[in-house]
Amino acid sequence: MTIAGESAGVEARRQRSHAQELRRQAHDAEQRAARFEIAERTESETAQLLAPLAGIGYHLLADRRWPGSRTAQVDMVVVGRAGVFIVDTKAWREVAVHGDRITRGQEDVTDDIARLADLAYSTEAALADIGLAPGEVHAVAALAGQKRMHARVASVDVIGTHDLVGHITKRGARLSASRVDEILAAMLTRFPVIGEDAATPPQIVVPAAVLPRDPAPTPPCATTIATFNDELTDQLLDGVLEAPIEDWMAFLDPAQAKLVRRSFNGPARIRGAAGTGKTVVGLHRAAYLARSTGGRVLFTTYIRTLPAVLESLLERLAPDVMGLVDFVGVHAFASQLLKERGVVFRIDALEAQRAFADAWNLISASSPLRAARFTRRYWEEEIAHVIKGRGLTRFDEYADLARVGRRHALPVEVRQAVWDLYERYAANLRERGVCDFEDVVLLARDAVRQMPLDRYSAVIVDEAQDLSCAMVSLLHAVIGDRPDGLTLIGDGQQTIYPGGYTLGEVGVNLAGRGVVLDVNHRNTAEILDFAKQMVADDQFVDIEGVDGAGDTVSAVTRSGEEPGVHHFTSRADHDAALLARVEEVLRLIGTGRGDIGILTATNPQADKVRAVLDAAGVPSVSLKNYAGKHTDHVRVGTIKRAKGLEFKQVLLPHVAAKLLAEAPDTEFVAARERRELDVGMTRARAGLWLGSLANV
Repeated sequence: MTIAGESAGVEARRQRSHAQELRRQAHDAEQRAARFEIAERTESETAQLLAPLAGIGYHLLADRRWPGSRTAQVDMVVVGRAGVFIVDTKAWREVAVHGDRITRGQEDVTDDIARLADLAYSTEAALADIGLAPGEVHAVAALAGQKRMHARVASVDVIGTHDLVGHITKRGARLSASRVDEILAAMLTRFPVIGEDAATPPQIVVPAAVLPRDPAPTPPCATTIATFNDELTDQLLDGVLEAPIEDWMAFLDPAQAKLVRRSFNGPARIRGAAGTGKTVVGLHRAAYLARSTGGRVLFTTYIRTLPAVLESLLERLAPDVMGLVDFVGVHAFASQLLKERGVVFRIDALEAQRAFADAWNLISASSPLRAARFTRRYWEEEIAHVIKGRGLTRFDEYADLARVGRRHALPVEVRQAVWDLYERYAANLRERGVCDFEDVVLLARDAVRQMPLDRYSAVIVDEAQDLSCAMVSLLHAVIGDRPDGLTLIGDGQQTIYPGGYTLGEVGVNLAGRGVVLDVNHRNTAEILDFAKQMVADDQFVDIEGVDGAGDTVSAVTRSGEEPGVHHFTSRADHDAALLARVEEVLRLIGTGRGDIGILTATNPQADKVRAVLDAAGVPSVSLKNYAGKHTDHVRVGTIKRAKGLEFKQVLLPHVAAKLLAEAPDTEFVAARERRELDVGMTRARAGLWLGSLANV
């Protein structure tokens, strides 16, 4: 072939290759155009489906720039009283969810969904700066043209576009109108229109209808109510106050929302007076730490039944982290750990009582332990909470101990008698081959010290003031001093168990990592003022080792009726008035039987109350069996069982007359009973009724 022929062949091949490339580019362009057309069409359809929300006060921000990107787009951001919803429309078919993965045909698209989850998480963090509670920002992947489809992957709701409106509005009016305005301003800055500068907030694409503002709250009638300027307090409460009590128990104010996400470089403590939201902050913090670390969180407390209630509340407010938070009482946790480690032990409460009785019966009548000013119960508590509660093994440790919270000073000869009683009791337990609950905690603490438990990234302890020194030592051993590891929540004035401790004894150093909550959203001013009378002269040593008379409240956000105190000379009159009060509060708007708590000092009293209700045909449930699920049954139980809970209406029957006397008994036991009564009173959100029999 000639050179000219070869050149012609090369040129022909080049032209064919060029033509093929042009056809490929044209094909790709057609496909891109088709995808863009589909995307634009599906986004437009989604916007049309959501447009009716604008008529009921929602703001629809369409075609927004993905924060941190110059090209990525967010299809729709919805801001309204139900919260914030980041919506990304997907023109996907053949979608299938397999556990925590999602596929589109044969393609795994989980990472695509996870990016949307990350965006919602970072947006939640940004909005925390203006006080929005965690859980109010939601990521939604909307599948174009589909309906009756709902899955949850990586905390993102995957639903059909035809289900969007219902999905958004089912949450109800959680935020006030003024709060929505604040959030909207922040979202306009965070999500600018494509091509616009984020520094200049653009106009709303679909303006919300102008709705009337929330009505102004009724002026408070109690002078103790401080001025509280944040409009959230008056307006955000409006919706949740009418909801079942379980919904209210998940409420956060802006200051609490920031605290939930706050980082501490070691063990931390959150304290505050009753009604300031400590338990709720702890609950939200558990969800936040589980999301942010991806590790397991242990949420524990002294009250055996409270973990089930808190677990139910978490399921409502943060279902995506349910598998990452373990709710368990501290005794149950210790028992489970020993079983896992193969440590053999046998709990028998009745045998333990007999072991102590045998030791007590050997004490001579001349022993200082038989002095009239003391009771057998006092010495049982001394051994359980002071000696075994600290894991003391030598008399010299006990001889020099400060015995925080025990009120009565003991000279060394009395302490020696106590130690002898303790040793006889311990020997009797060994002979019977049984343990008491204090032994189980000490065994678990020693087991963790010998072999660390590498399971949890954080431990949250509610009602920490009720735990023994050994219990806190066990939990500290589980998590150590890592950042955001141990969070202790509680109020020293709500201690209703004997004995005490200081964190210094445990080796926990807060080093300034303490936060005080001081705004009471739960109680009315009248209830709070009345309850304060029970503990007005109460002095105690806090777990931080400081003498105090309780944290003060800087603001009370609501006012209401005065608590009713009623004295009776017969049980029949008392029980009739109790039933009349139940019927009275049931006539109040927004109050059902499930919003009523009847609390007593003892279990036998609670049983009597339930019998009275049963005879009158009023359904009730024992707090022993209450697990945080809303039912139309009056809750009945002891004040101890009610710690960490709250109710719209609280009734306290069978109150000992001596506790309501103007000159109360200041002895140790009576002081603790008054503190316990204060705890019962401050469970009440709107109404409080007390019934007392003259002969009790």
